[in-house]
Amino acid sequence: MKLGILNTDTVKPEFTAKHGEYPDMFAELFHLVDPDISFMTYEVVQGEYPSDIDEVDGYVITGSKLSVYDDIPWINDLKNFVRQLHSEEKKNIGICFGHQLVAEALGGKTGQAETGWCVGVHKNKLTDAAKDYGLKSSEFNIPSNHKDQVLELPPGGKLLACTETCPISSMGLGDHILTFQGHPEFSEGYARALLDMRLKIFGEKHYRQAINSFKNETNNLQVASWIVDFISR
Repeated sequence: MKLGILNTDTVKPEFTAKHGEYPDMFAELFHLVDPDISFMTYEVVQGEYPSDIDEVDGYVITGSKLSVYDDIPWINDLKNFVRQLHSEEKKNIGICFGHQLVAEALGGKTGQAETGWCVGVHKNKLTDAAKDYGLKSSEFNIPSNHKDQVLELPPGGKLLACTETCPISSMGLGDHILTFQGHPEFSEGYARALLDMRLKIFGEKHYRQAINSFKNETNNLQVASWIVDFISR
């Protein structure tokens, strides 16, 4: 299997030595599922795209510090590419910003969560529709770090999971789109580093709640396995 990483952001320099860039995080995670997976990275912020959408088996859109509703040329270009992938029913995985961008590009709605920042490990409760996408469980825990979220599904979109603060934390569309609001690629160390960096933004109480949430077991590898199986089928 060959995956295309549509990279939409960079890791802060002080974190890269220990945690790598976002494509590195995804490669490390997916190699735990299948060591033979290979990757192509496309720096879409710089306008890098595949010359042929079939040069990989599927695409993964990463997270970003920006908002999908920002009127920025590279974001608009990525939305157009998502529409092309959709029209050709090419496998497409969206993570956090990627989850929101896919929804917005295909007619859904994204905006700021009324509850503010959603950080730490969150329990995602799966719907009955999730089984159609290979998500065979009742719930899963993965780290989150977002202030925006999907508010309305795009036409044809199916709700696959929700959390207490995020009503659309996973979405499926057709047989080719699967997205998650949370971050299965985040190690606990990187997720904690982001929390430490944004302590003043979150406030002490919210920060402590997020730190304490890491006492809960995470299911990052399970989510990665679902993604690989989905792209393979």
